[in-house]
Amino acid sequence: MTLRISEQAVLLGQRQSLVGVLTRAVAETPADGPTVVILNTGIIHRVGHHRMFVTMSRALARAGHTVLRFDFSGIGDSDPRNDGLSPLASCMADIKDALDWLERNCQASRVILVGLCSGADHAVLYGHTDDRVAALVLMDPTIPATFRYYVHFIGRRVTRLRSWIRVMTGRSSVARIWLGQALHIVWPWRTFRPVMMPSPITHDKIDEHYQKTVDKNISILAVFTEDAMRQTYREQILDALPNVSFGSKLTLELFPGSDHTFILESDRSRLIRLIVEWVDSLPPSRSARVLPAAASIPA
Repeated sequence: MTLRISEQAVLLGQRQSLVGVLTRAVAETPADGPTVVILNTGIIHRVGHHRMFVTMSRALARAGHTVLRFDFSGIGDSDPRNDGLSPLASCMADIKDALDWLERNCQASRVILVGLCSGADHAVLYGHTDDRVAALVLMDPTIPATFRYYVHFIGRRVTRLRSWIRVMTGRSSVARIWLGQALHIVWPWRTFRPVMMPSPITHDKIDEHYQKTVDKNISILAVFTEDAMRQTYREQILDALPNVSFGSKLTLELFPGSDHTFILESDRSRLIRLIVEWVDSLPPSRSARVLPAAASIPA
């Protein structure tokens, strides 16, 4: 199914301070089908790396899904919050504001949260706290390292001349991270400058959040890129979280050779096809109703 689509800028939240873009089909579509919400990746605003989220939103809308991509408070076009919330609490509150708006204006009762990197972590943290969340699409979420991770990671890089050149010239981010960790062990009272933004989800709580997600019957599509520093093989999430009973709720995909931001158009195209097909495969709500999707929406 390929439908014509419309895009509309919207203002969300109690102060209408969150800026988003609603993309949906210009046709009658199931109003109670899953609505997709795409979250920011770090400080990258709602278009995503290489405009990936724009293309993804349009592809999902052409398949009949309503899609909202919006900026968290203080990112992109959205104003900062004025209530003193911590960065993490602010993101959680912003997601709730977005889902509340979708429920009021689009009759959205089932939502799929989509995120890359920190966006994936925010989806995991929020998903199990809201009964409206039916599924998560996680691209390179935070996953603890395993012994097999290090074996794969080192094995791949010792065979690459470029990796050795980067280490010898001091341009290897991996070498800097490991050096910083080693220095912290030797001199624990010293503070060394981190080279990566901290993840919003802590390693000691990861299994708890994933188990709560599964317990809420939330489906998960987890997509991993081979060249990311967070994981090196497809089953790492299972080995790293052995106490989580994923069962049939987890779908795993690995993109060999792809980098963390899907810089190659071929990788982005494959990713978007995968997500559209997976979202289409989710069971529909039993209370689906048909409403005109192109009606004007108040901002």
